[in-house]
Amino acid sequence: MRRLIPAALICCLAPAAHAARPMVTDDARMTEARSCQLETWLHAHHGERELWALPACNPTGDFEITAGGAFARADGEMLGGAAVLQAKTLFRPLSANDYGIGLAVGYATQPGRRDSGSPYFYVPASLSLADDRVVLHLNLGTLHERETRKNRLTWGLGSELQATGRLYAIAETYGQDRGSPFVQLGLRYWIVPERVQVDTTWGSRVGQLHDEQWLSIGLRLLGPTWF
Repeated sequence: MRRLIPAALICCLAPAAHAARPMVTDDARMTEARSCQLETWLHAHHGERELWALPACNPTGDFEITAGGAFARADGEMLGGAAVLQAKTLFRPLSANDYGIGLAVGYATQPGRRDSGSPYFYVPASLSLADDRVVLHLNLGTLHERETRKNRLTWGLGSELQATGRLYAIAETYGQDRGSPFVQLGLRYWIVPERVQVDTTWGSRVGQLHDEQWLSIGLRLLGPTWF
């Protein structure tokens, strides 16, 4: 059976921050205080299909919790599920024409591999330019590979550009301290501003653009303040 997507990608997919979809690189934002959101998407990687759902809530205004996962099929066979649990806080929230920084800690597994759990943490930092029309992101962190019992440096560099009032373009690269990095390009569109968003991406791995490429299509729902 074809190998699964590397653990670096699975762990980077974990964040469910304000600008997570369709980006893998996280930002220094969180779900709105005392509200919840749901991010769900289909990830297609050659013969494999993964359906993800990551609900997140921010009950206090300064602490966001995400708990969700995925089901996967490969070559017509069920691979089982993946799981993600993450907590995130901000030391300095991102605002227009300023910078923000935070901390996220979590645990993620790969679809169909119960022994693949990886605890991780990372620091998301963001810089807003041109009244939020351009936002740059940097992630630095580490994950512990349960299978190899080794710690790996993780990193990400991302950018989002507002093309129109509702349409955004994203571009990013991310990876570990070993192997080739990943790249991803995408678009997201607000059907209902700040409430309903759709997105699509293309991604692959540098040096293996054909063999490692994937497509995704996602939906993001933001709820009102309710507790």
